[in-house]
Amino acid sequence: MMKSHFRKLIEMKEGTKFPSLTYKKVILEPAYNGAKENFVDYMMQINIAHLMMLEEQGLVTQLEAQKIGKAITEIDKEFYKKSSYDGTYEDLFFRIEHELIEKAGDIAGNLHIARSRNDMGIAIYRMTIRKKLLMMMERLLTFQRVLHFLANEHLDTIMIGYTHTQQAQPTTFAHYVKGLMDQLERDTKRLQAAFETVNRSSMGAAALTTSGFEVNRDRMCALLAFDDVIENAWDSVASADYLMEVATAIQVASLNLGRSIQDFLTWVTHEYNAIQIADPYVQVSSIMPQKRNPVALEHSRALLSAIVGDTNTVLTMIHNTPFGDINDTEDDLQPYLWQSIDKLADIYELLTAVFATMKVNKVVLEKRARDSFANVTELADTLVRVEKLSFRQAHHLVSTSIQKITPDQKLSDLTYEILQEEFIRLVKRPLKLSRKQFEEAVCPRNFIQVRKIKGGPAPGTMIASLNAFEGRFEKTKHWIKCKQEKIEEQEGYLDSYCENWLE
Repeated sequence: MMKSHFRKLIEMKEGTKFPSLTYKKVILEPAYNGAKENFVDYMMQINIAHLMMLEEQGLVTQLEAQKIGKAITEIDKEFYKKSSYDGTYEDLFFRIEHELIEKAGDIAGNLHIARSRNDMGIAIYRMTIRKKLLMMMERLLTFQRVLHFLANEHLDTIMIGYTHTQQAQPTTFAHYVKGLMDQLERDTKRLQAAFETVNRSSMGAAALTTSGFEVNRDRMCALLAFDDVIENAWDSVASADYLMEVATAIQVASLNLGRSIQDFLTWVTHEYNAIQIADPYVQVSSIMPQKRNPVALEHSRALLSAIVGDTNTVLTMIHNTPFGDINDTEDDLQPYLWQSIDKLADIYELLTAVFATMKVNKVVLEKRARDSFANVTELADTLVRVEKLSFRQAHHLVSTSIQKITPDQKLSDLTYEILQEEFIRLVKRPLKLSRKQFEEAVCPRNFIQVRKIKGGPAPGTMIASLNAFEGRFEKTKHWIKCKQEKIEEQEGYLDSYCENWLE
């Protein structure tokens, strides 16, 4: 009795037919809002391309195509982009299809020949993602360009490099920045590979087995500016690896960048005093007048972590789902991927401005390097070259010499005499190394100058590395431009073809 009463209350609130009130609120309305913001243009492009192909294949007559095409051109896309979900139709697809039938009559139903919401929906997702990826990659390239300028500006800016969070060896700010650039290049390659996986056409797969109608899948691929057809129809509507590949590439890029942001947040501290963030990107304290909070970097780090969360959501939603058309990979998942792309693109844009206006405290960094024992690897190397010791023996000799110095002393307190004394004690003969050679060996500038093999921080080596980057940068820029132009060209072609239906 109680159960029956409760059921009646639910039915009064929810209704007795699909879709229920709560299902509309929780599922259909958010999906509609996502579709109206992202899918309207792509949905209409697919309608135009599919109608063109049907006419070319003789599956609709010229007169039928003209009637349906005229209805397509009369659809007010801006109305749908601003519309609200009212529950009359299940989703945006059915709402637009209903208007087409109202305008053209029942013949407009033939637009659905050999087409399903399955293959059409996958194509729309892929068209949405590919444009977002290209936009993000453009911003990534701009960020790389600023880093390129920054590295060229600081070829001789000496700083200490750290391993295990401890002072390791002298290097240059340019060397660090070029390392970041190389990492970003790998991020770019992963994103390019993901784009190639995304930019493939599902159209013609229909529900999952293609169709008995002789449609032309290759023609649809070309009309919609895809690079290839997903051959197997089941794979066309079932595969989700394109989503996982994009999510993974974005996740790796975010984790990579977050590590460097952490470095810069350390370097901007008063104690480290290596860099200064420009005023537009710092925030004052409400109580402490001296504060310069590096909020642009802090928010970037936080949002990069949020992106990792969004991409993990994508991967988790796909985990253990059947290999078939299923909602887990569709409307509920897509926004997490979109917002991860959009957030990362925004961070690249913000960091471009931060790094372009950032000041590097060259004097402080060089003084710290000159005072540091981080230079003594070269002293050991010099003993190997001049004294013909084994490196392990030279390493031990330098180590015992440093142990003669108290913890609060600087490298300048390691004298030629201390080294001479230890050398005689351990090697049983005087140094051949001159005082001048000793002084060069503990100089950070000399340390950097002699490290001129490929990948090292010597200015000449760095210039060659940065010049080589220039060529790869231009190649990637051209790749992005070609992809964008191909998409824009086909969009323009589809729009112009509509004029044939208005004659």
